[in-house]
Amino acid sequence: MARILLGVSGGIAAYKALEFARLATKAGHGVRVLMTEGATHFVGTPSFEGIVGAPVLTSEFERDPMRGAFPGEPIPEHDPIGHLELATNCDAYLIAPASANTLAKLTGGAADSMVTTSFLACTAPRLVAPAMNDRMLSAAATQENLATLRERGVTVIEPDEGALASRGEHGKGRLPDPARLLALVEAELPTGHRPWDGLRALVTAGGTREPVDSVRYLGNRSSGRMGIALAAAAQRCGAEVTLIAANVSLPEPAGVHRIDVETTADLAASTRAEFPNAHVLLMAAAPADFRPNEAAVGKLTRDSSLDLHLEPTEDILASLTATRRDDQTVVAFAAEAGDNVERAREKLARKGADLIVLNDISNTQIGFESTENAVTIIDAATEQHVPQASKDLVADAILDQVSSLREEGRQSPRTGGYSKR
Repeated sequence: MARILLGVSGGIAAYKALEFARLATKAGHGVRVLMTEGATHFVGTPSFEGIVGAPVLTSEFERDPMRGAFPGEPIPEHDPIGHLELATNCDAYLIAPASANTLAKLTGGAADSMVTTSFLACTAPRLVAPAMNDRMLSAAATQENLATLRERGVTVIEPDEGALASRGEHGKGRLPDPARLLALVEAELPTGHRPWDGLRALVTAGGTREPVDSVRYLGNRSSGRMGIALAAAAQRCGAEVTLIAANVSLPEPAGVHRIDVETTADLAASTRAEFPNAHVLLMAAAPADFRPNEAAVGKLTRDSSLDLHLEPTEDILASLTATRRDDQTVVAFAAEAGDNVERAREKLARKGADLIVLNDISNTQIGFESTENAVTIIDAATEQHVPQASKDLVADAILDQVSSLREEGRQSPRTGGYSKR
């Protein structure tokens, strides 16, 4: 795995850097931590050292007991210059949180701590995650510093909006969730050959909403978590990923292009536009099967007469598979009350897809807004049950089946067969 250098500057959000270090270490990365003196007022060095299993450095004059090595690596016999060796050996350098003061130093080329000196010497991908009060963030000096860093090729991670450290204040300036920070760092890491390099994946997620009036709608409980997990898995495999998100409040994975839609017609139009460019379509969204044939203008009141007439929506997947190329692989999803494999297999043939993923919605512990799922992956010849696990692991299993299908060139329900691709 990768060697990640983490710089922590002074700010209340420094506690989130602990969770980043934990997640990165759990993912198998070697992590070394550098801290400014200000950061030590918020988080102690022993906390990081216990998590990553390596000493924390704060001063460029401090000797590194590990001589520039990362956890899991042998310690070199020679004793190099610490701030140069760690910067040389890392695969990526993230500063999180990056305070306004640290950003100013990075822009000016200051080298007055291990954090800033190593940043100046680092030629690996560099990322900064600003975190501060919204007024400090919006100040002209801070914005100019961020613009300069971007021009120099530094990746600036936009802060989130929400409650700030100062009591009662709300605005933009929060450090993003550590899991998102890790995904953004991993997206910058140099990679070798990956199984989906050169492929373009189109993923749909979430549930559509069909308006009844300007306020109400017909919809479903799909949160989009499964689609988000599939998009992340495809991106990790090397694909160029486009995510079409229907009313999804979750953030998209790092490096994924996102298109937001609302209705089934919106989903159909966007998917139809993107499908010709895709090699793999993962149709995880839950489009509404029916919509009001006419939405009321304005808001219906309680004493309004409501006579709701529904009409079927477009069968998006069937219309797409009717125009597909031989080098395209299509994955459908079926939500059934019970493990109804035969019904799913019939839908697989009717839709003209290559795989169908069956979800049992009668199990209240999985699916919809849950972070876990259990599915059966079905193609024309086989079926594989994936027991209850995180949606990330389920997504990996689905993509493994897609890869096998494309590699083996199994029979397609649409054409009667296709060649390896």
